[in-house]
Amino acid sequence: GEGVRELGGLHILGTGRHESRRIDNQLRGRSGRQGDPGSSRFFLSLEDDLLRIFGSGKLSTIMDKLGMEEDEPIEHSMISKAIENAQRKVEGHNFDIRKHLLEYDDVMNKQREVIYGQRREVLESDDVHEIIEDMIADLIESVVSPVVQDRIPSEDWDWEQFDEQVAAVFNVKLEWDKEARQDLNFEALRDKLRAEVENAYNQQIVRNHPEQMRHLERMILLQMVDTHWKEHLLHMDHLKEGIGLRGYGQKNPLDEYKKEGFEMFIAMIETVKEQTVSTLMRVQIVQEDEVARLEEEQRRQRERELEMAKISGGGTEDTGPKTVRRQEEKVGRNAPCPCGSGKKYKKCCGKLS
Repeated sequence: GEGVRELGGLHILGTGRHESRRIDNQLRGRSGRQGDPGSSRFFLSLEDDLLRIFGSGKLSTIMDKLGMEEDEPIEHSMISKAIENAQRKVEGHNFDIRKHLLEYDDVMNKQREVIYGQRREVLESDDVHEIIEDMIADLIESVVSPVVQDRIPSEDWDWEQFDEQVAAVFNVKLEWDKEARQDLNFEALRDKLRAEVENAYNQQIVRNHPEQMRHLERMILLQMVDTHWKEHLLHMDHLKEGIGLRGYGQKNPLDEYKKEGFEMFIAMIETVKEQTVSTLMRVQIVQEDEVARLEEEQRRQRERELEMAKISGGGTEDTGPKTVRRQEEKVGRNAPCPCGSGKKYKKCCGKLS
């Protein structure tokens, strides 16, 4: 306003110093905007958190030796230097915290780059069939690897577990006889299973129409990636919350977080592959006329059930509990018996009942 410049400009009074020197400098800057005159002055106590926690204890010792009162003002360069040193310690401490958090965030950033890169590839690609084929090839190897044992003849392998795994992942029922399971190694079994799975998937494409199947491949793959990625983020947050306790076991929490986070990420990728392929091997597109026919059958079935319920229930007659009422008056135990014997009811007919 008018006359402020002549009076010396704006004067800033601070009742404490911030942990960051940058904040204090911003406050000082309010008093001299764009070359205007101004001044600033800060008042604080040696008992403020900044000096009490991070400052040097020499100041209080010197004051005690000089016999200075608690409410006596102090103005010395040593005070300003002590405040700057305390602020420098706080800033260094906060920087270490941010640096430590950034190291944890870098783990997620690398995983995020991989997932977003794969997702972008799916979105920008006109045909993701090659990606699905690669997933099928990876899953075939992961299914074959556990059953193959080099030192045991192939006919003695765990074929029951193998057949169950193939049916669960690829929805393929293997009808191999005993001869077909003999003299096999890893490569032979892998190629044999690949032929079965590719044949089943080609039948799926023909059954659901190639163009619609290509659309389903993209849609299901994106859905699986999004669903399992969100679950993975939640699991990583839970891991991060408790990973600091590994330090009590003489282990570096950051190294443990990187290791377990990587293992969880690989497991998530494998789950996406398995769920995507398993869904595509089972999906069946229903045409609109087929949907209408099924809805009509359901409607007729409900009508038949209602008719049967009416017939078996005898209409809408009330079948709830009924109250039984006594027709004759109740006779007391000491009253004369109504049979005319002259005895009490409890000694006559009441005794019989």
